[in-house]
Amino acid sequence: MRMLVVDAFTDRPFAGNPAGVCLPPGAADPEWMRRVAAEMKHSETAFVRSVEDAAGGSGGSSPRDGAADFELRWFTPVMEVALCGHATMAAAHALYETGVVASGRPIRFRTLKSGVLTVTRDGTGRLSMDFPACPAEPADVPAGLADALGVTVAAVGRNVQNDLIVEVEDEAAVRKVAPDTRALAEIDARGVIVTAVGAGRGHDFVSRFFAPRVLPGDGEDPVTGSAHCALAPHWARRLGRDTLTGYQASARGGYVHVALRGDRVVLSGTAVTVLDADLRV
Repeated sequence: MRMLVVDAFTDRPFAGNPAGVCLPPGAADPEWMRRVAAEMKHSETAFVRSVEDAAGGSGGSSPRDGAADFELRWFTPVMEVALCGHATMAAAHALYETGVVASGRPIRFRTLKSGVLTVTRDGTGRLSMDFPACPAEPADVPAGLADALGVTVAAVGRNVQNDLIVEVEDEAAVRKVAPDTRALAEIDARGVIVTAVGAGRGHDFVSRFFAPRVLPGDGEDPVTGSAHCALAPHWARRLGRDTLTGYQASARGGYVHVALRGDRVVLSGTAVTVLDADLRV
């Protein structure tokens, strides 16, 4: 079956956030998918198959359920996750680039826990994803959080994904964060989003995302779409604007354009294919 590696939220190879994209011809066992993700070693690998294939039809050009064209699931090397932005972008990019979907046609992904996600691509190659907003509510600072991050915490919020938004003093503080990974893994959270207002370099806010409980290595994700489902309402409220640009300041780095639309967030960016191969099973 076909396997691709796509760098999302970037316009050049070896930047942004890499994701595996697997295009199985039929249903696959969840444990097998997790093992493929572990073999790929990316933070997430997406598995995509047409809804018509799942229903016994062919092609996916006329979805039988009237709501989605493709089934989409995301796996880290450790577990299945409920929502992943960069791997959704990578999956859509792969379908457009391989010719499975015509360039001007929207893609509707059916997911297990995040509903139907729609992705479109414009004439410049920019991909836009319609995701549910995940705003955070004010929360107490968890014991040990500031020490684990090595920064002064200004405010904390927690959302339904159990992500913590940790606002710090400025962009420089975000960029300097070097967390104690073991200590951070003791914090009750799926992930920790460290963020601050931008320093006027073409972005409105800056962030980094750490999830040592679910991600391998140092636990930092290069560019995190799902985190921006929380960051968009946070900074829209703080800055008084619904359309913003975020920069995730990891070593690879990447820009995420966000537009808050009620209880939805449109995340936009570009992607690049760096590997197109056959997975032998």
